[in-house]
This record gives sequence, C-alpha cells and structure tokens, in this order.
Amino acid sequence: MTTPIPADAAGPADKGSSVRLTYEFASGAQRGAALDNPFVALLVAVRDAGSIAKAATLLGCSYRHMWGALRKWEATFGEPLVSWVQGQPAHLTQFGQRLLWAEMRARTRMQPHIDALRADLARVVAEARDEHQQLLSLHASHDLALPRLREHAQLHVALHLDIRFMGSIDSLRSLNAGRCLVAGFHVPALRGAAPIFAAELKPLLHPGTHKLIACARRTQGLMMRREHAGRVCTVADLRQRSLRFINRQPGSGTRLLMDHLMHGHGLRPAQLPGYESAVEESHVAIAATIASGAADVGPGVEAAAIEFGLHFVPLVQEDYFLACLKQNLETPAVRRLRELLAGQAWSDILTALPGYGPAAAAGQVLAMTHALPWWRYTRPKAAKVNAPAKTVNAG
Repeated sequence: MTTPIPADAAGPADKGSSVRLTYEFASGAQRGAALDNPFVALLVAVRDAGSIAKAATLLGCSYRHMWGALRKWEATFGEPLVSWVQGQPAHLTQFGQRLLWAEMRARTRMQPHIDALRADLARVVAEARDEHQQLLSLHASHDLALPRLREHAQLHVALHLDIRFMGSIDSLRSLNAGRCLVAGFHVPALRGAAPIFAAELKPLLHPGTHKLIACARRTQGLMMRREHAGRVCTVADLRQRSLRFINRQPGSGTRLLMDHLMHGHGLRPAQLPGYESAVEESHVAIAATIASGAADVGPGVEAAAIEFGLHFVPLVQEDYFLACLKQNLETPAVRRLRELLAGQAWSDILTALPGYGPAAAAGQVLAMTHALPWWRYTRPKAAKVNAPAKTVNAG
C-alpha cells in the first residue's frame, strides 16, 4: 500500500502560505539560477536517493531531522510530498514532482533577474572594499558566458560588470539612450544578405558613432528531449505540427535568428504551434520548459541543453559583440574590459563552456562593415568623404 508521510498534527495546514525571499553574504560563487533553498534541496535529495535515510545522508543531517522537515513542509502545503511502498524506494508524490518542476522553471525563468540582483549586491561589497574599482554597466542579450566574464573581471582586473540581461534590440536601445556604457548582442556569422537582421539592427547601429568589440563565438541550435532526437535534424523538420515549439521573446537576438532561419526555409510562424504564443526570456528557461514536458523543442545554446539533459542540434555559429559609443572606447573601464577579452584566460573560459569558443579578434575594435558584412551604407560610397577607415583595429 502506498502511504503518504503523515502531516504534522500540530494544527491545520495553511494552504495560503506565502513566499518569502532572503539572501546572505557568503564565500563561494553561485551561477545562473542557483538559489539556496532547504525545502527544494530536501525534495531533490529524496528524488535522487530513493530513500529517506539516504536523502538524510546526502544532506548531512539525521534521519529524525529529515522526517521532521518533511512533516513540517507537508503541513505547510497541506499536501503529501513523499510516498513509499513497503520494501520499495521512496518517491515524490505527484504534487511533490509538480512542485519541484514548477519551482525549477520559475527559477530558470528568472535567471537574468537573479543575476542582476547578485550583481547589485556584489557591487555593494566591491564599493565598500575598494572605492577605486572600475564599474561598467552592460546591458546584453542573454548569454551563459557573460556571468563567467563578470566573475573573471571581478577577480583579476578589479572591474565590476553591472550586467542587465534583455533582448539584443532593447540592449542597443539602452546604449543609445545612455542607460549603459556597453551593449551585448549576437548575430549569425553570415557573408550574404540577412534582411531580417538588417531591418532590425541597422537603425540602431551607425558607423562613426558605434564601435563593435569582439567578445565570443557560440553555436545556436535546437534543444529537445531525447525521444525527439530522430525527428528534428534541421529547421525544415519543424513542419511537424505535433511538436510544441517554445520561442524566445520578440526583440531578442535568438528570436531574430529563428525568424531568419524560418524565412530561409520558407516556413511561417503559423505552421509551428507555440512559435508566437509560447515564449521565455533565456536559454535556460527554454531548456527547463522542454525538460519539464511543457514544450517539445526550442532554440538555445548547447550549454543550456546539457544542463537539462536535452538533445542538441547545432544550426549556426554566431558572433557575440559588445557595442560601445566611439567616444567611450578609451574610458578606463572599457579599456580594461577590452584587455580582459584579449587575454588567454578568457579564451580558456570560453573553450571550457560547451558550444562556445574565442572570437577571432577578441577584445579588438572592429569596423562595423567588417564585422557585419550584410551591413550596407545607404548612401553611395563616393559621398562618404568623412567615413572612418575600414580597419579591424580602429574601424
């Protein structure tokens, strides 16, 4: 017989219990959507160990403490969390499983905001320790390498990167409005025409005003659970209407990429269930949604697919650029960032991250028409008497 762990008899459960958030300063770094939560750790331990006693060992606590914690949480939620059959492994109830997946999806969906909060708190500590530390505000399209760049900059060159994740288009708009010093965006490494990218990005980037700094190269592709691995090998395979698509939000670089690839294969958004209605704001949020079974396939980077045990189909290589106003290139913070990007340590960090690699001219200032070959001046070439020289180092 399947028996739920008995609820705490101290009183009736409060099914309307609220969520309270706390934080602490501690040694050691957290990344991504990681948050310390004893309740979630307890559920994960039971799920992975298949035994209350083994779960207690994993968490470094006593069997009695584990039982007491489970009873307390069941009383809080008013639902059984763990059940067992005599002689069989303990397992999470359906409610416990749904709660764990929902928490993970919510946390990964909020990863950019969690990262931003960590950055704010880290800046408080940094300012308290060193009033001469350089601060650089960076609004950027979501990327798994940038938090590692922030850690590297903080530890090795006394540069604090205040990163805010948003779509590529919103990042460039922030730069032009003066809300950040540098903006991160990504585009596929294309030599030919790219009308969708040109239409969205050309109004925001102006030769002579903006300069691009090479940051990284990465591979974008499609993420899916392994049972769908044989069904989707190219974008054209997305025509299968039985697959539920989860997309990035409008204005993100990944959404532009999907629009570009769809256009190239003659596909319309209406042919993909969820293409326009089901969206998330980060690679890991899409990966979590697919892993939970709420969607079947979506775009992202290989590192996010690996984190959630998904199959990954590579589609295209992208260049991740940092845009800066020409007048700010020689500010101390930007110079320090450029030197950091050009270093071997940053190259090694990227090489160790699945699906990433160093940019060909990392840290160098690139001419816009060299970095974005589909960018074309609207005026005839002869009329550009005062146009900046087209060089890789000083574009």
